[in-house]
Amino acid sequence: MIARFVANAAALALATWLIPGIVMQGGGYTQRAITLVIVAAVFGVLNSLVKPVFKFFTGCLILITLGLFVWVINACMLMLTSVICTHLGVPWHVTDWYAAFIGALLVAVVSWLLGFTLKDRS
Repeated sequence: MIARFVANAAALALATWLIPGIVMQGGGYTQRAITLVIVAAVFGVLNSLVKPVFKFFTGCLILITLGLFVWVINACMLMLTSVICTHLGVPWHVTDWYAAFIGALLVAVVSWLLGFTLKDRS
């Protein structure tokens, strides 16, 4: 579980750094690290509670698109994370749907790669 959290935090940090539409305002290194931890926690809670509900109700679309609709769901999770972080006063924001779609792809790939390498091999 900790490895998954670290992988999500690293993926969100990379998306924030690489994608112009995903922004974090101000602060020093410590403030940015705390912000990313909060964002990763919100994202993790949404992925464990809300994402399964989305998948359940869009199961037919996921099947018809051969799983590509999960990318749309992941973009929704990023946008929802942005909304919640804004309401919590966390200085992290996704500006538009284009950034959310690209960010969702990047976060999914990086999380999968890091989760695969950080997984306990015992």
